[in-house]
Amino acid sequence: MRPHRGFEVREARRRLALDGEGKPQFEYEMTLMFVRNELSAVATIQLLAVIFSLASMFWATKTEAILWLVLVIGAKVALLELCRRFVALPRSEINIKVWRRRLILAETVNGVVWAGFALVGMGATDSASHVFLFASLIVVLAIRMTFASTALPILYVGTIPMTMAVVVRLLMLGHPFYWAMASMALGVHVYFIFLAKGLNSTALAMLEYRAEKDALIAELEQEKATSDEARRRAEGANIAKSRFLATMSHELRTPLNAILGFSEVMKAELLGPLKNATYKEYAANVHYSGSHLLHLINEILDISRIEAGKYDLNEESIRLVDVAEDCHRLLKLRAESKNLTIELDLDHTLPMVWADERAMRQVCLNLLSNALKFTPKGGRITVSVYRDPSGGQTISIRDTGPGIPREEIPRIMQAFGQGSLAHENAEGGTGLGLPIVKSLVELHEGVFELRSEVRKGTEVLVTIPRQRVMEALPPLQPLGQERHRSNTGYGEWDRPARLGGRAPHASMMG
Repeated sequence: MRPHRGFEVREARRRLALDGEGKPQFEYEMTLMFVRNELSAVATIQLLAVIFSLASMFWATKTEAILWLVLVIGAKVALLELCRRFVALPRSEINIKVWRRRLILAETVNGVVWAGFALVGMGATDSASHVFLFASLIVVLAIRMTFASTALPILYVGTIPMTMAVVVRLLMLGHPFYWAMASMALGVHVYFIFLAKGLNSTALAMLEYRAEKDALIAELEQEKATSDEARRRAEGANIAKSRFLATMSHELRTPLNAILGFSEVMKAELLGPLKNATYKEYAANVHYSGSHLLHLINEILDISRIEAGKYDLNEESIRLVDVAEDCHRLLKLRAESKNLTIELDLDHTLPMVWADERAMRQVCLNLLSNALKFTPKGGRITVSVYRDPSGGQTISIRDTGPGIPREEIPRIMQAFGQGSLAHENAEGGTGLGLPIVKSLVELHEGVFELRSEVRKGTEVLVTIPRQRVMEALPPLQPLGQERHRSNTGYGEWDRPARLGGRAPHASMMG
């Protein structure tokens, strides 16, 4: 299917690239339009010939009229048979030049036979017969112009004989009135020829536009197929990469834990003092490098598990305020070592949320670590937890660091992405922190937003949606009081157990 479509594209472009008067590249299509016009009007032409034959009996003999009618019908049948054979043949078996010559010859015979109508009743002197003859010419010209305008040579050979016969007959009458009618016949013929050329140009332009449209559609389909195939390969490679890294946790961490353990023992001199201080320094360097490598591996494995869809949330009821305070305690000494001020703006009245505590702690630690990393000495970091206007809860971490240029924000949100200004003015990083945070927030159906302006700092907002806020959960009944049971026979105190150990969302409560 596709090779055929590709061939159509090349063929259409080749035809559109051809130049030349008459557009020979579309001869087959134009001829086919003429053939179909002829086949669609079989009864019309035959009926018209019968009417002309009957009318001519008023000034000519029946023999002449019938003989002319038989010749017209015979010539028309031959032309129609040729048209049927043309349509029946496949495009690849048609030599368009040969078939054009055949059709021109058949139409020439038709034109000569129709011209014979001017010879029917030559001896008549009735002016009505000559007026009818003139009107007949106009009718025939109009019909042939409509049917044969897509093949001008066929139009010429089909109409010129009759026009010339009518003009000659009118001129032979030797009266100025008939001479005027002869002139009008020539003028009408020329006028119809101009109209036919206009129709021909319109049909040709239509074919060109259709060919161009088909070529563009085919090219779009081909490009879409190529793009889809490339996307499928990229997605497959990405999934394979993520699965590979997600299954390498044990193999990577086991030897690294041994390195960290032994280097920790040597650094702390647990088995006795090291006589050479350089060895102790080397052990400290090995432990620091190992810790950094373990952190990098953990981040890679986290993002790989998320991309592979293997990161399962262990959800429970937690307080975001508690998570923010714990992260602050963990990083407080580091902030003081850099002479940074961390301000807490926490709303302790906020209810609990249904989330993975480890994931939310990782979100807060990554964001706070980034703020510490990229904020210069003497700067300020503000950690806020508040109620979102939509009913959810938001963690906000705002710093006074160098900020991030607007055009670089999409880059730093990609795995291993780094901002140029931040990289020049602060410590390095793996470039995985923000992508992991964003993915963990999205696993909670939350919203991640980063706002930054160069030399004015950065603010990161993490919003947990309203359906995870547990303020709609009814309070538990004390054990000593009578248990209130619902219509189902269960008390409100054991509702979480009925939900498989999961606390219900606000949207699930009546």
